[in-house]
Amino acid sequence: MAGTLTHFDAAGHAHMVDVSDKPVTARLAVAEGFVRMTSETLALISEGRAKKGDVLSVARLAAIMGAKKTADLIPLCHPLPITKVAVDLRADPDLPGIRIEATVKTGGQTGVEMEALTAVSVAALTVYDMVKAADKAMEIGGIRLLLKEGGKSGRYAAGSAPDTDPAP
Repeated sequence: MAGTLTHFDAAGHAHMVDVSDKPVTARLAVAEGFVRMTSETLALISEGRAKKGDVLSVARLAAIMGAKKTADLIPLCHPLPITKVAVDLRADPDLPGIRIEATVKTGGQTGVEMEALTAVSVAALTVYDMVKAADKAMEIGGIRLLLKEGGKSGRYAAGSAPDTDPAP
């Protein structure tokens, strides 16, 4: 296993990592995921016919709220001063379903990967909630980190070799 598991102390007890001595740097994370559904359900969303309203707008707002509440949901996450959350939700008829991408930024002592992943997860759950009456068999999946920049560990991009020159 590369590195050590930082959320455990020497005795193996869970703890919140002390980041007080880490420098403040620009941090960015991008995550993605999808909600697969029937073509008919995708048409309900795309054509604005969902009974609960504008599915993609509500899911975007839920994603932003989810990113801001990550520390309340994930026990060992630090509360962070998020400076940007951007969420892209787009219909993909080839899936068929909704593709979700979230970008989160901060200037801080720890990264925003969990905030980006939470944003995608909450957006996907919101899409499910808004149209579950039409399609209970929807599938949420593919939630993963695409990009991480900033901090001691440097840059990570899914599918590429790790950066061996960490950011200052």
